[in-house]
Amino acid sequence: MEEKQVEVVVVIKKITLILLMSFGFVSFAQKDTLKSYKKKVLETVEVDMLLGFYTQKGIHASVTGGIGNEDLQNIAPTVVIKIPLNEDDVLTADFGFSSYTSASSSNGNPFNTGASTGEDREYSGGDGSGSGGQGPKGSPWVASSGASRKDVLTALSLSYVHATDDRNRYWSSNIGSSYEYDYQSFGFGGGVTQLWNEKNTELNIKAQVYLDQWIPIIPTEIDEYEQFGSDFLIDTQSYFSGVSVLNSNGASVAEYLPSKFTPINNVNRNSYSFSLGFSQILTPRMQFSIALDLVKQEGWLANPLQRVYFSDKSNYYVGNANNISNYENPSNTDVFHLADDIERLPSTRLKYPLGMRLNYYVNEYLVIRSYFRKYLDDWGVDSNTFQVELPVKFNMSWRIIPSFRYFDQTAADYFAPYNQHLSTQDYYTSDYDLSAFSSYQVGGEFVFTDVLSNYGVWKLSLKRIGLRVQNYQRSDGLSAFSISTNFSFVLD
Repeated sequence: MEEKQVEVVVVIKKITLILLMSFGFVSFAQKDTLKSYKKKVLETVEVDMLLGFYTQKGIHASVTGGIGNEDLQNIAPTVVIKIPLNEDDVLTADFGFSSYTSASSSNGNPFNTGASTGEDREYSGGDGSGSGGQGPKGSPWVASSGASRKDVLTALSLSYVHATDDRNRYWSSNIGSSYEYDYQSFGFGGGVTQLWNEKNTELNIKAQVYLDQWIPIIPTEIDEYEQFGSDFLIDTQSYFSGVSVLNSNGASVAEYLPSKFTPINNVNRNSYSFSLGFSQILTPRMQFSIALDLVKQEGWLANPLQRVYFSDKSNYYVGNANNISNYENPSNTDVFHLADDIERLPSTRLKYPLGMRLNYYVNEYLVIRSYFRKYLDDWGVDSNTFQVELPVKFNMSWRIIPSFRYFDQTAADYFAPYNQHLSTQDYYTSDYDLSAFSSYQVGGEFVFTDVLSNYGVWKLSLKRIGLRVQNYQRSDGLSAFSISTNFSFVLD
């Protein structure tokens, strides 16, 4: 716990140092303000308050090796404040948190302990027979009561934009950090935007760095093996002391040994991205843009909480022997398959996404926005995204924006479903986000835009109200629904 606090303090110090440097630059710039009037980049303080709710269901939980309950609920409030520092400079602060409850994550420790993975080796007592008695039980289809079933991600980011006097060039920089129970991230970056041809042509260049770190939480059975070695089934301090481990026939054995597991020796995950964007107004009604990203990741790129099972190794279980034959059916509520290893993936990954947009102004009531993205990486994933939005304006204030999104991808080279990997492989995952699938998303947004001085908070007048609803369906059985609201205010 002390180590976590030290790491958070270090991140805060980094943010404070960069802010002081930024404000020093701003103070210097203010001394050289123009004598003549210039229109501000941002006229007054703007505040956005957002609240999102997301829920999903699925049958391919990655924590339990590609099979099991994927139910998840997430609430995410966010506040974004834009502050004009002078005519040319804008500082933006973005703070939010994401609170979720996950059936999949809860099964890091599925044995009904009421504690998170690796934190408590006690179970609820009994004979440990594993045949329907009082011993520990679990199931990939039932959420555990452990603390890992829920978490809160907290995020803070700051960005700074400076515009030249002619408003044809914008310099930007940003810094941010986020933290959750098993992962923390620190990022920074910058960019420049150049406009030409009476602002009809635009070029964007951006670079971003993320220096992330795992606080590894691994599945209970793997955690006990790491701590007690080959004696973890009999050591009196081990969670599995006195617990019957069963083979595929339901017989009690002492042969389970996840011997391919090796400790995680690098908890860092670093990402470096370079983005190049170009936008051109082709006609009075049409605009085209293209964006190319180059992303390199290195470090521990797998998720240490996700199990993997080998088809060429014997299977071992804890719980009710009578349900072993029924393991892959959601009706199984009291037997759990012990992992052979955790997810393993290469320590580097290169991504090459290319996106294109074409927007067409039909008339004062309708605009067509289209988007296509091609994604490739060196893990074998090849994906396509197509999206269209049709903003319809009813009057000067009301708009409705229906949208449709289609996506498909090939499987990563290292993916295989539950219990289909081989122990001879170097890399393996049963995370269905890396499988071959297609999906579609249908939704829309209602937007009311106006300055309502009679409705506000303190000195903030309401400028915009937005309500977005999305329904998502995936070919592997995952379904999701999200709803979000946005209230934008301006300072009087």
